[in-house]
Amino acid sequence: MMQAFSLDFRIHSEVGRVRKNNQDAAFASPNLLLVADGMGGAAAGDLASAVAAREASDGDRRLGNEHLVEHMAGIMQRANDKLSDLIENDPELDGMGTTFSGAAFSGTMLGIAHIGDSRGYLLRDGELRQLTHDHSWVQSLIDEGRITPEQAATHPHRSLILKVLNGSGDTEPDFFELEPKEDDRLLFCSDGLSGLMTEADLKRLMALDDLDECVSRLAALANEHGGHDNISMVLARVVPQDDALDAAPSQLAGSALERTIPSITRGEDKGQGYPEPEKPPEDPDHDSLEQARYAPQESKHRWPTALAAILAGVIVVGAAFWGVKVYSSTRYFIADADGQIGIYNGLPGALLGYRMNQLIERRNTLISDLPVFYQRQVTNTIAVADLQAAGETADVLDGYATRCAAARQQRRGAEATPPPDSLPTVALPTETTATTETAATAEASPLPNSTEQANYPTMLAPMTPTSTEEANPEAC
Repeated sequence: MMQAFSLDFRIHSEVGRVRKNNQDAAFASPNLLLVADGMGGAAAGDLASAVAAREASDGDRRLGNEHLVEHMAGIMQRANDKLSDLIENDPELDGMGTTFSGAAFSGTMLGIAHIGDSRGYLLRDGELRQLTHDHSWVQSLIDEGRITPEQAATHPHRSLILKVLNGSGDTEPDFFELEPKEDDRLLFCSDGLSGLMTEADLKRLMALDDLDECVSRLAALANEHGGHDNISMVLARVVPQDDALDAAPSQLAGSALERTIPSITRGEDKGQGYPEPEKPPEDPDHDSLEQARYAPQESKHRWPTALAAILAGVIVVGAAFWGVKVYSSTRYFIADADGQIGIYNGLPGALLGYRMNQLIERRNTLISDLPVFYQRQVTNTIAVADLQAAGETADVLDGYATRCAAARQQRRGAEATPPPDSLPTVALPTETTATTETAATAEASPLPNSTEQANYPTMLAPMTPTSTEEANPEAC
């Protein structure tokens, strides 16, 4: 007979240092753990994640081992159907979506469900393992061996997700079972946490005996590293069966507590089983890359001739190419422009031989004047939110380059200084001159972590250098 266990769990969700609102949601109970990261910005990402967490709350109950995966599949399907209904009632919500990463618990088994780039981790016997597999563009490049995990951390398209719950009919989540062991630590979190720390950090902090301290220090470290996104997590420790823990109240966090879910006018099946998916609505026209993320839906009509099928394929390819082109026109990044800092509009690289970007501003700043660490970042390209963010990020780089160029010049001057006997007599700088130079240096130096910065992330957040030469990212 299998040993019975209970879950000692904690839940946490916060906005972070940059975002204006929380688009993450979380749910935790003795029977179910979940983190959902909404996306869609103005198209209500917070609503999408709230729907997922509320559906988990509505479906919260203790089940036997044989029904865990089906139970999680049913929750995900009902959440996806709800998103479809909301979009049908209000087309302005089209484009919202949410990740879903969590587990149902029977006391002797875990049934895990996952879609998107939120993550699940297991710490067992001192070893940390990532349970889930990111459904993201950069993860597909890693799987194909085209980039390394280290390169993925700074890839300009690392936020591009290939699969989410968004009201469509082809979600294709991952499901699997996991047999727990006593003292296992389970962590489900949004990428606002996992994307800002190393696995070594996670392993060290998840091993803490005090779960409250663990959650607090994980959130603090994510904020220390920039806090560019919402930070949400559900942490649980597997312990011997305990009636008090099994009776602990469930908890919601994040957008699930803050966002009101509009009522749906038409009826819908709220049965507790795994419902048959409804016929998916026709896809509306999109002017973004979203169309290109998913395989085209099967046509509802059988084309009578091969010519019609070929024509349909051409239309799909053309629409996808057009969508990528339109999407690229809204993207900006900073990269090398013949040895100088350049601001580009578009996406790095080319598609079918067509260049997907254009240089819109070339700064006089030489990349070679930057600290070595930031030279590498510019060479790899720095993604920014918009043109204003590009300009301000370039200003920060200009400040680094100005300071480093002056420091290097000063070092060269010191190396060329003649012996004391041959030194000419020079006047000491006046107090006014020193003050002016100090002000100029301060003006050229960036002010990281200012609370009045614009609400967007840049790639100038502190990162761990890979060599002794870059031990200090701002060193000249």
